[in-house]
Amino acid sequence: MADKYIKEMDELKLVGFRVLCPGDQYIKEIPKATWNLEERVSEIKHVIHPIRQIGAFVVDNETDEEDGYWVCVEVKEFEDVPADMVTLVIPAQRYAAFRYNGPNHKIMHEAYGELHKWMEKKNLKRLENKWHLEVFFSWKDIENVDIELLDTVE
Repeated sequence: MADKYIKEMDELKLVGFRVLCPGDQYIKEIPKATWNLEERVSEIKHVIHPIRQIGAFVVDNETDEEDGYWVCVEVKEFEDVPADMVTLVIPAQRYAAFRYNGPNHKIMHEAYGELHKWMEKKNLKRLENKWHLEVFFSWKDIENVDIELLDTVE
């Protein structure tokens, strides 16, 4: 697997769908939301990268509003957002990052496990109550996804 690195990112404006379901159902429900977003991305104004989707979540959410997983695209600004879609603003943050290529079902334990081990070696503190991101470059083949994992750190 590829090298890990630190990445600083500016504020992001996101538009898409919020997935809220029992924990064991996210593996099924997130792909449904990605396909739905891909089919409807033309309805969203000011999209920066129409074929790049961004997943957002808070590991240790403190409010019901932060619970779930957001499947989105980045926009320059919010305008005429479709009624059944949501907006989300991710503040500028610092991330431990890792580009993963492989089966979708290995992201949760293997890919994140490797990233978290690297973070421990580098003495990076994971901020579980902040927004974490997953940037999907390719997701159509669930046996070979291309994703950048961005875990928020101090």
